[in-house]
Amino acid sequence: MVDRWQAMRIFVKVAETESFAESARQLHMSPPAVTRAVAALEDIIGARLFVRTTRSVKLTEPGNRYLEDCRRILSDIVEAEAAAAGSYAKPSGTLAVTASMLFGQMYVLPIMHEYLGSYPAVNGRILFVDRPVNIVEEGIDVAVRIGHLPDSGFSATKVGLVRRVVCGAPAYFRERGIPSTPADLKDHRIIASTGAWASPEWRFANDQRVTIQTWLQSNTNEAAITTAAAGFGLTRVLHYQIGPALLEEKLQIVLTEYEEAPLPIHVLHPEGRQAPAKVRAFVELAVTRLRENRLLN
Repeated sequence: MVDRWQAMRIFVKVAETESFAESARQLHMSPPAVTRAVAALEDIIGARLFVRTTRSVKLTEPGNRYLEDCRRILSDIVEAEAAAAGSYAKPSGTLAVTASMLFGQMYVLPIMHEYLGSYPAVNGRILFVDRPVNIVEEGIDVAVRIGHLPDSGFSATKVGLVRRVVCGAPAYFRERGIPSTPADLKDHRIIASTGAWASPEWRFANDQRVTIQTWLQSNTNEAAITTAAAGFGLTRVLHYQIGPALLEEKLQIVLTEYEEAPLPIHVLHPEGRQAPAKVRAFVELAVTRLRENRLLN
């Protein structure tokens, strides 16, 4: 009978070394034993995991997918054994964190850096994307989400708020004037993002709506912000995205009295009180650091 855990461990080592012989040496096994273990896995799965030639060993597409699952499963096994041995309070294994792209790069990545520096037994994986992420299906341990959360049963901690704001460069306003109402936007050059939160209709408080005519469209918020900061027009973004530009007085927020209600920021994870130490430690640090950030409150 195949020892599935051992076979998975051997498979991961072969994938990392791209060599059956080197894997056998590192695992103190014979090369035939390594070959048999991988072949047994392939029989169980019903798919080829490696493409073998006389000079190389490369993962197939199913092998690539299986590798990530194996790493996660093996990490969970290590944590389970550590918990049974009384070491549950020590973070270890791989921690996967997701957030939207720009928020993740600006605010979550520094937290991950600090976390990994404090817990050397943990490896990190980040997924910064501007799309909905299925936490369970994609193997995510912690997510930082902006917006109102659906009922999910996940543990969620509110850490801040973000506003959707209209902004432009001080030099632009000196030349073109400051809009006093949303309706005035029709007289201004509008730089709009076609990415997340994008809509040709900008909504404001009291259900006021303005259909914008764009002067420049961009597929990224970063490009829209850069263009606005250069004095070419107005853009609308989440206020955390322009935090550095506001501090440097490169951008100025307008129409503040017409802003919609701010959106909440949450740190959430699916495991509740049973979360492993690696998750509990990261959540505690993330909650502290994000609540300390005055740009998010």
